[in-house]
Amino acid sequence: MFKRILIANRGEIACRIARSCRRLAVEYVAVYSDADAGAAHLEGAAQTVYIGTATAVASYLNAERIVRAALDTGCEAIHPGYGFLSENADFARAVTEAGLVFIGPSAETIDTLGDKGRAKQLMRDAGVPVVPGSAEASDDTARLTSLANDVGYPLMLKPSAGGGGKGMQIVRASDELPNAIEAGVRLARSSFGDGRLLAERYVDQPRHIEVQVFGDSFGNIVHAHERECSLQRRHQKVVEEAPATTINQAVRTALVESAVKGAKAVGYVNAGTFEFIVGGNDEFFFLEVNTRLQVEHPVSEEITGLDFVEWQLRIASGEALPRAQVDIPRLGHAIEVRVYAEDPAQNFSPAPGRALRVKWPTGVRVETSLADGGEITPFYDPMVAKVIVHAANRTDAIAAMSHALDGCSVMGLTTNLGLLEAIVANADIKAGHFHTRFLDEHIQALAVEAASNAAGACALAVDTWHSQAGSAASGPWGAAFPLFDRSALSRGAPFGVATFWEDSKPVGCEMTAMTLGKLVVHSSSQDWQVTVHNDKGLFSGTVNGKAWWALDRGDTVELQVGGWHRVLHRAAPADRATGTGNQALAPMHGVIVAINVKAGDEVAESDTLVVLEAMKMENHVRAPRAGKVALVRCEIGIAVSVGQVLVELAPIEGKPVAGSS
Repeated sequence: MFKRILIANRGEIACRIARSCRRLAVEYVAVYSDADAGAAHLEGAAQTVYIGTATAVASYLNAERIVRAALDTGCEAIHPGYGFLSENADFARAVTEAGLVFIGPSAETIDTLGDKGRAKQLMRDAGVPVVPGSAEASDDTARLTSLANDVGYPLMLKPSAGGGGKGMQIVRASDELPNAIEAGVRLARSSFGDGRLLAERYVDQPRHIEVQVFGDSFGNIVHAHERECSLQRRHQKVVEEAPATTINQAVRTALVESAVKGAKAVGYVNAGTFEFIVGGNDEFFFLEVNTRLQVEHPVSEEITGLDFVEWQLRIASGEALPRAQVDIPRLGHAIEVRVYAEDPAQNFSPAPGRALRVKWPTGVRVETSLADGGEITPFYDPMVAKVIVHAANRTDAIAAMSHALDGCSVMGLTTNLGLLEAIVANADIKAGHFHTRFLDEHIQALAVEAASNAAGACALAVDTWHSQAGSAASGPWGAAFPLFDRSALSRGAPFGVATFWEDSKPVGCEMTAMTLGKLVVHSSSQDWQVTVHNDKGLFSGTVNGKAWWALDRGDTVELQVGGWHRVLHRAAPADRATGTGNQALAPMHGVIVAINVKAGDEVAESDTLVVLEAMKMENHVRAPRAGKVALVRCEIGIAVSVGQVLVELAPIEGKPVAGSS
């Protein structure tokens, strides 16, 4: 076993690898960028090494600096985690050429399987079913057009060098192809440094099933069963579980056997994942191999009782597989949800920022590096945590996850916790009736924030707690809250009324009953029974049986109700100047990747002016109204801040822009 390794990653996966290292008494060196100085993944490291500025290209994708850091700190090996350089063959090659061990498959294997065209041909030769499509990858528009027409529609363009769904473009008709090629090539280049795309047949409403495999340098291959990864949005996994719930035993057996067959065909060593899609008629096709540890590996660990990082370390240090196939159990059912800093109600726009207070559930597995005061930057992936539960069966696991999500609170950030709660509660999902497009097709219904209608009642519970606690300057009867009007006492509201404000919308509350720590409030045309507790300024409780959390921030109450984020103001909004609306502003921190206009161009309302990339996602900045471009105030490749002016508009032909002043 190694004595010291370098972890070439950050965030929750770096913390996860470090945990196994500590258990095995393996020292580890941590690396960090400007954005991660003082980050949680640095804790407990034998040494920490600064590797560059905040952008990934200048730090976590800088192979030369990472290899030098390992050599300078006396490491024997480098663990890449996932993302960044984990599937970069040149990096793996540089590690071994420096006399270090790359904890993963060989550079040759990564090269072979990282080229999806070559990988498909190898699997086809090995007898593994593959999706019809091109074996050739290209970034040339004319060549991709020809390949796409040969495959037929609907089809999918996918980066040859990438993974994780990034850059994938679904094309249902030929007239959609040019824009899809342009976007796919651009995203592939920015994410993976390789703009080549593959064209393959798009299988409608498939299930996404993957098989975990391990191989050692002695030719042994085993699988650790399969995982269900069909609950995705924009090709990014949101919920995973093991074992798969949507396939029968015959398909299950055929899948794991195909994965082992494919791994043996390439002499696979270390951890890998064979991904498949399963059609409605139970036909399945090979998709790709992820030559690294997967984000969702915890669900497989939970049903097998194994530590996959330990297996990686042992295999990389030259040991044989720790267990034979017959000794790898499949016990119970595990579910994982990914908590992202994003807003599902706003088309999943990234939501970087600082977490003020963070609370994770007890009694379940949580993989995270986020704690009180932690910052989610726009430079990296928006995932902030994974919550994992394990139970005797799927029904019990779903119930456990519902309870666990009630115990999650991330104040200061907008997250997808509300959507996760809606997913776990969905009847079709509980019944196993879903596919890879399910979330995209049902997102409007899932994103209905019914529980957040209780936000006013919960905010009033915070103020009532202050009053009951004897805070003279706060609480519904205190001078700080004159909007709570006891003069309005009536049979309908014997304890008074209050008004909060969400932006310019008033949220009226009538308190009809109150005891210590409990109250009944009529708000948003409903009656809410609310309980309230205070833990060092972090309020919590239930509202009609659903969990809520809150922070009192003086002028505002920040709330998380049923997982949905809300901010209510205690005073009516002051009159604001409406402005001219002639400026297109950056909606978040990010990097400009495309500019679609120049000075003098005429644009219509909602035309895309600029494309901004944040947290590995492209966001279109649109014209607030029709007009002529007066000035473009940004450049491609430049980082911008939220609220920064990107484009200024002027009236067309001397006429005022509608609504201007």
